[in-house]
Amino acid sequence: MKWSLSQLKSYRDEPLQFDEALDLKHSLMTRYPEIIDVQATQVKGILSYDQGNVLISAKVKASLTLPSTRSLTPVVVPLAFQMDEYYVPQGTDLKRFDKEDTVIMLPEDDILNFDVAVEDNILIHIPMQILSEAEQNGEAMPAGKGWKVISEDDLAKQAEEHKTVDPRLAKLKNLFPDQEAKD
Repeated sequence: MKWSLSQLKSYRDEPLQFDEALDLKHSLMTRYPEIIDVQATQVKGILSYDQGNVLISAKVKASLTLPSTRSLTPVVVPLAFQMDEYYVPQGTDLKRFDKEDTVIMLPEDDILNFDVAVEDNILIHIPMQILSEAEQNGEAMPAGKGWKVISEDDLAKQAEEHKTVDPRLAKLKNLFPDQEAKD
């Protein structure tokens, strides 16, 4: 969905309501190669024009297939979020907006490409940790020949068990005896 600023001026009196299914699969997979698959993205919202500014308020629902961050098994990740953004032409005084507002400058041609805005928001909402259902339920960590994944708690326990002083540095321990009491 693309609109020019001159087209949007016609929505001064009554906002434009939209409910669209967007096919963003190719562009999302190009921008973020880790994505395995993208189902249709549903966007529902309103667009209003006021004093040269465009406000878009939309609910976005998407479903991405991404690799698990632990085992790389494919995981379907549903996303649902609200996006509220102001689009303003170049040279607009931004002081009238709150610090919490998302304000985006339109390019010099004053074309609002809403598909790119939705893509940006989808990429922002991808979680940092993606786990399959089995991994969330405590399934054993992945392992291989000579290696295994361990939890942070197990790593801390191992570090505590192996806390020994290098024998080459043991004599330095006596150098500052008053420091030992502080530890």
